Amino acid sequence: MTKNQLQNELKKRRPFDSPEQESILNILRTNDQFQNRFGRLFREFGLTPSQYNVLRILRGEGKPMPCQEIGERMIQVVPAMTGLLDRLEAQGHIRRERCTEDRRVVYIELTDSAKKLLQRMDAPVSELHKQLIGHLTTAEMKQLSRLLEKARLSVQSKLP
Repeated sequence: MTKNQLQNELKKRRPFDSPEQESILNILRTNDQFQNRFGRLFREFGLTPSQYNVLRILRGEGKPMPCQEIGERMIQVVPAMTGLLDRLEAQGHIRRERCTEDRRVVYIELTDSAKKLLQRMDAPVSELHKQLIGHLTTAEMKQLSRLLEKARLSVQSKLP
């Protein structure tokens, strides 16, 4: 039996135990490589992937948002959202404002400098997307997205 690409990359001698195992390991391996490339790009702009994600969410909303809602929209779960926001505030990228009606709610707003930073990042981020996955056809990317969503929805439906 010939080895497949993932077996070669992992220097795995025997075949995978199941197609499920091979698929999961392919997803994890690809995710790791993509995260490394995006992490490198974001570091060039003084951000972590999570910090970029917060700024991207705020820009997309176009108005101040409650901290909790930002946390719910994150691509990856961040256990220490307050610390993440503290660092963004220290860098001058966000402002916080407590809600006058409910003091437990804190609204987060982008600063002008963060908006300018995101504008500078738009082209390099878009170019990296193209470098990483632009070799796939539009139909292949749509199929990949559908399959990943199907896998993710299956996991989400089984959570307690």
